[in-house]
Amino acid sequence: MVITATKTRFCHQTWQLEAQIQLIQTMGDVTYVITDVTPFHPVSHIWPDHPADKGTLTIKGMKFEVVDCQVGAVELASGKLHVGTAIPVKRDAEGWVFVVVHVVPRTDAITVGDAALLEVDKEYQLSLSRGHSAGHIAYLALNKVLAQNYWRKDADRKDPHGNYDFNSYAQETSFVTQDKCLDTYRLGKTLRKRGLNSADMLSDLKSIEQQVNVLLGDWLKRDAAITIDCHGEHLTDSRYWQCDLGEGEIAVIPCGGTHASHLNDFGSILVTLVEVDAQTVEMHTDVKR
Repeated sequence: MVITATKTRFCHQTWQLEAQIQLIQTMGDVTYVITDVTPFHPVSHIWPDHPADKGTLTIKGMKFEVVDCQVGAVELASGKLHVGTAIPVKRDAEGWVFVVVHVVPRTDAITVGDAALLEVDKEYQLSLSRGHSAGHIAYLALNKVLAQNYWRKDADRKDPHGNYDFNSYAQETSFVTQDKCLDTYRLGKTLRKRGLNSADMLSDLKSIEQQVNVLLGDWLKRDAAITIDCHGEHLTDSRYWQCDLGEGEIAVIPCGGTHASHLNDFGSILVTLVEVDAQTVEMHTDVKR
C-alpha cells in the first residue's frame, strides 16, 4: 500500500469516523497504527503544549484503547516510520510524509488494509480545547494590560491586536490540561533591554491580574465564534486560530491545537499571576463552564 500523509479532522468538530489502516509497526509492548484519515490530535514533537487525544480504535470487532497519539514521519523510499522526537526531518521534506500515530497496546491481530472505526473521547478533547483557547485569550488580555503602562519604549513585536507582544517575548513554556493553561514567563535582562519595566510589573502583579480578569469578563460577553482557518487537510499544513474580541482587529494566531468553537463555551476564564522568583512569572488560566 502506498502510504499517504494523514488527513486530519480534529479541527472540524469530528469525533468519530471510519478509516483504512496504512501502516502497522510494533515496538515493545505497543503497536503503532497509522490510518489515512483521523479525528485524533497528536501531541507535537516540537512544541508539546497540547496533550494527545484519548479514545479507541475498533478493528474487526476488537476495540483497542489509544494510549497515546504522536506525530510520525515515514520515509517513502524505505517505508520506515520515525515517531516523535526521533523524526529526523522538518515538515514537508521531500520524500517524506507526516502521519498521526495511534499508539495501542501490542497486538498481532490487525493488518494493513483493515478498516478501523476511530472514536475520540469527545469530552476530554473539548476540555483541552477550552483550556487551549482560554490560554490564547488570556495572553492577549495580559499583553493589552501590560501595553498600557509597563513598556518604556516601542517593542518590535506586536500581537494580533497591535499591543506589545509580551507573550511572544517572555514565554518559556505553555502547557494545556483539562480546562486549564499554564504559561511560564521569564523576565530576564534581554526583556528589560527591549523596554519592559519588569520591576514595576512584579510589584503590581495583583493589580495586573485584576485588570486582566476584568478584560476577560468583558470579552466573554461578546457573541463571537472561534474558528480555525486550515490551509490544507494534512498535519503539516498551517492552521490559524481566529476570534473577534472587539479590539478592532480580529485576533489571528498560528496554532495546531484543538479549540473551543465559541466564546459562550466558557462560563468564565480566570487568570492567576504567580511570582515564582525575581525573573519568573506563571500565568494560571482556569476555565469554568
